[in-house]
Amino acid sequence: IISVISMAVSGILLWLSLKGISIGTAYAVWTGIGAAGTFIIGVLFFNDPSILLRWIGVSLIILGVIFLKTA
Repeated sequence: IISVISMAVSGILLWLSLKGISIGTAYAVWTGIGAAGTFIIGVLFFNDPSILLRWIGVSLIILGVIFLKTA
């Protein structure tokens, strides 16, 4: 039930963000945050591997989101 509520809230927030930024940027930010958040939760709570290359990849995703937002 928590995941369904989280998905609904996420969709609503994406819809609200479209009032201030373009759809391409909004979707990239939405998916980037989802990917980075899922990775971090996996490392913290599910003992996923925490190697440097994975952290670099997530950092690049976050950096890409920042570049899209500031462009």
